[in-house]
Amino acid sequence: MLNLQLGIRHAVGKQGPITLDLKSSAFDPKEKVWTRFPPEGSKYTPPHSSCDFKWKDYCPQVFRTLRKLFKVDAADYMLSLCGDQALRELSSPGKSGSFFYLTSNDQYMIKTMKKAEVKVRFVIMGNLFCSEYSIHRRFDLKGSSLGRTTDKPQTEIDEYTTLKDLDLNFIFRLQKHWYQEFQSRQVNRDCEFLEQENIMDYSLLVGVHFRDTRDRLLTGGSFDSDSSRGSSPHLSRGDTDPNRFAKIKLGSNMPIRAERTVRKTDIEPQIIGEPTGEFYDVVLYFGIIDILQDYDISKKLEHAYKSFQYDPTSISAVDPKQYARRFRDFVFKAFQEDKFDL
Repeated sequence: MLNLQLGIRHAVGKQGPITLDLKSSAFDPKEKVWTRFPPEGSKYTPPHSSCDFKWKDYCPQVFRTLRKLFKVDAADYMLSLCGDQALRELSSPGKSGSFFYLTSNDQYMIKTMKKAEVKVRFVIMGNLFCSEYSIHRRFDLKGSSLGRTTDKPQTEIDEYTTLKDLDLNFIFRLQKHWYQEFQSRQVNRDCEFLEQENIMDYSLLVGVHFRDTRDRLLTGGSFDSDSSRGSSPHLSRGDTDPNRFAKIKLGSNMPIRAERTVRKTDIEPQIIGEPTGEFYDVVLYFGIIDILQDYDISKKLEHAYKSFQYDPTSISAVDPKQYARRFRDFVFKAFQEDKFDL
């Protein structure tokens, strides 16, 4: 942990030109800066109590420019990641074996990547769920079905459980202008870009806050009888706090209606269940995550191997074109325009 924080301080605090006009060479994976951190310190690094280690900073100009574009203040960024008691470890919700760390102010997450020998690679990302609201349900959605359900028994599912495609029991209904922006300007463009970059295996991370406290009793596919709703939509949009609406944007702090769905059990498994007409007043957070996996030889071999055992369209490891098409098809079934737009 100390090594990580020392490296971040050094990389972020280093002065460098900030320009939006980057040369193509700045994006080359070979563009990296090595720094050695001996315990006794050096001309460029402070003394420290850890072991001798090397720090590699990938494409530093690109990430410095990205922080500038997203208005990330360097001092606040370093304080979030490198202050006393700044990071706490989270249990990994995935099968990758990655470690996750969350900053004390909940703004950033650190995820370790695949490691070889004693190398540890990591990526720092914004926390989608940094909010004044509690996240009562979280879903990691890919549009595939093989293995896409939580391995927890229903009685153990809580607000920290990451649910998957086959656990999803809602259709999220967006107001017309939000849905149009979500569909045409966001998801389609993002998928086109990721396909062009040969990227697959990404997910739509969705966080749901139930505004009615009774709805927080929802667990897995079951509903508490007191929290069930009738067929009449009931979303209240008359919030009087103007500051709250100032924070609303696509994918963040969005008040919407969620309609409960139920899957039929007498036919093949449905990836999206049938709507029931029961609506819930929720605040929604979502965004595409895990955008670093390209369709390399390991993923091609995984696809070939699993295709012999399972339906090739059900597995996550498919080529980027098919992945993007399937992802869009699923997302536009899970997110629909709200015809009852108040």
